[in-house]
Amino acid sequence: MAENEAEAKVEETATETVTDKTGLDNLKVLENIEVKLTVEVGSTELKIRDLLRLNEGSVVELERLAGDPLDILANGVKIAKGEVVMVGERFGIRFTEVTNPEDRVQKL
Repeated sequence: MAENEAEAKVEETATETVTDKTGLDNLKVLENIEVKLTVEVGSTELKIRDLLRLNEGSVVELERLAGDPLDILANGVKIAKGEVVMVGERFGIRFTEVTNPEDRVQKL
């Protein structure tokens, strides 16, 4: 019986290795696909009446507090949180919290 258990363990390990390799191969295929990265500052809900009254200089209060980390989305799926930084004359985003890579791929 111990021999059967040992064979089962070897078989299980071999299966896991093949599965891991297949998973890595699949991930390598996905690595070259482009996604749109978006940073969400905040959101709010407005009635159409209020939306139609907006004009230059209008201010709309967002649900997010000043100083809160911003949501970073890939193709509309939240993958991280971060903060705005300057990169030369452009805005950039510093990642402060990142979701697990496996979770990110599954949500995309």
